[in-house]
Amino acid sequence: MSVYDKLKELNITLAAPATPAAAYVMYVQTGNLVFLSGHIAKNADGSPNTGILGRDKSTADGQAAARSVAIDLIGTLQEAVGGDLNRVKRIVKVMSLVASTPEYNEQHLVTNGCSELIGEVFGEAGKHARPAFGVASLPRGTCVEIELIAEVA
Repeated sequence: MSVYDKLKELNITLAAPATPAAAYVMYVQTGNLVFLSGHIAKNADGSPNTGILGRDKSTADGQAAARSVAIDLIGTLQEAVGGDLNRVKRIVKVMSLVASTPEYNEQHLVTNGCSELIGEVFGEAGKHARPAFGVASLPRGTCVEIELIAEVA
């Protein structure tokens, strides 16, 4: 099944990448690797999905936020590969930052919201390495920020 068939099956529509909010670009390719800048969690209306895990967000809330970030990452990746996600050979690494209280220790479960969707969409090529960090705060007060590295043909 192609990546696009899988996206259709999952009823996922990819949006154009966001405009950078500071002095950076959304992606850089060097050789056969594409590095995507961190993408923040957003609500359906495009506003930041704010909050702190362990204080006012549950792990399930964080997983849903991370899943939405994965969709945005795939949209940016599509632009980076010239509109053809079938050029993606491998999702190499995902790095997740989760705004959380010092006591909260389920950052890895929050990040599964992204990792599981990437795996569903890209199959074997979606299996990736990753860290999941708890941080005190993220840009615009968002609850999750995730970056991605992909190998492309």
